[in-house]
Amino acid sequence: MAYSRPKPLDARPSASELTARMAGIGFQFAAEPEVDADIEQTLVHASEAGMDDGDLRVLGMLTTWLGIHHARVNVDRLVRAVSDHPSLRVRAYWSAIAVWLASDRRFARLVTGDDAQSIELLSEGNAFQIQRRGEDPRFATSELRVPRGVLRDRVEDVLAPARLAALHSGYRNRVQMGPTWRADVWTAFDSDPSISVAECARRVRCSFAVAWEVARDFALLRVVDDSLDCRAPRQGAPAPARTKRRRAAPRG
Repeated sequence: MAYSRPKPLDARPSASELTARMAGIGFQFAAEPEVDADIEQTLVHASEAGMDDGDLRVLGMLTTWLGIHHARVNVDRLVRAVSDHPSLRVRAYWSAIAVWLASDRRFARLVTGDDAQSIELLSEGNAFQIQRRGEDPRFATSELRVPRGVLRDRVEDVLAPARLAALHSGYRNRVQMGPTWRADVWTAFDSDPSISVAECARRVRCSFAVAWEVARDFALLRVVDDSLDCRAPRQGAPAPARTKRRRAAPRG
């Protein structure tokens, strides 16, 4: 059967599953983290909890996370997931994030361009709170109207980049290779080298061609590693220095 690219966004997980996934990508929740949780899926589901369910704690932590880690987001994946989302409020949040993070031009595709229709964060008293406190400066020029102080912004609420890179292999590969499909495919093969190219592409939600190219380079470096393992040192000579090649950034 021909390869068919999966939908960009899975069904929303349960509250406990989402908490574990958020902890897995660096949200400081008192929960057992889901190791190497899908970053973009988790971000979109967190925005749904915040915008549609009114969980302001999650929305505040999400916004803080994006301020710190946005450079490591695979925006191609994010755009596909957000564009596919049925909630106007969720799409408005990501449009507002793109306006805030305008210096990162990759996010510009999330801007809806509908400035005439403003979205109130709070279902009640939003205008009063803005009149009393002013607007959250991160959203002041966007369609999303957020009163100042409603979304807590503490860097302690999320892991710093170095700590997250130490815990999340996909994030670490994005640090090495850039936030690209290639980095995500490499992560999938690192996790399970036995999977087929088609299965890897399905897991990552990328094209078959990208997965095939990475599979070729991944297999090449495995051959190199195996040849080095078989190279025995001469009698009395020190063993040659080894470096970690599996995590070196491949070409392109």
